[in-house]
Amino acid sequence: MKLNTINIQFGPLMLFLIVLILVINIFGFVIRKLLGVERKKWFSYNHINERHKKLDWSLRTIFTILLIISFYYMFDNDTFGIPWFSKTWFILIVFLITSELLRAFMEWKYAENIRDFVATIAEMVFMIIIVFLVITTGFFGLFNV
Repeated sequence: MKLNTINIQFGPLMLFLIVLILVINIFGFVIRKLLGVERKKWFSYNHINERHKKLDWSLRTIFTILLIISFYYMFDNDTFGIPWFSKTWFILIVFLITSELLRAFMEWKYAENIRDFVATIAEMVFMIIIVFLVITTGFFGLFNV
């Protein structure tokens, strides 16, 4: 019985995620077009310089270690409640915000087009708003979360 429930919700969840990704990408495209900024490539690091590359990889290493610790506590800690700041979803959100803030700072400091950092900040704020809305509305009423 539970298998059918999972299959029924898998379709709307996938459709919702596809629409969400499309909305975020369309916003990024529009904001970069309005600001006259070059579009970022998908799934690439786009480091501004060598310093940005080193800082970004240091940040990724720290958050990977934090995620491993978080996974350990989530799976091995049944007796005590896990604080919200050590849950995986919170660590991932903080990582994404920190990573984008680092990118914006490096773009502000070193990029050829000064408006790069404005586009990065606008995209980050838009994504934060979307994630907040998705969480607080229970996926816009599609799911009971």
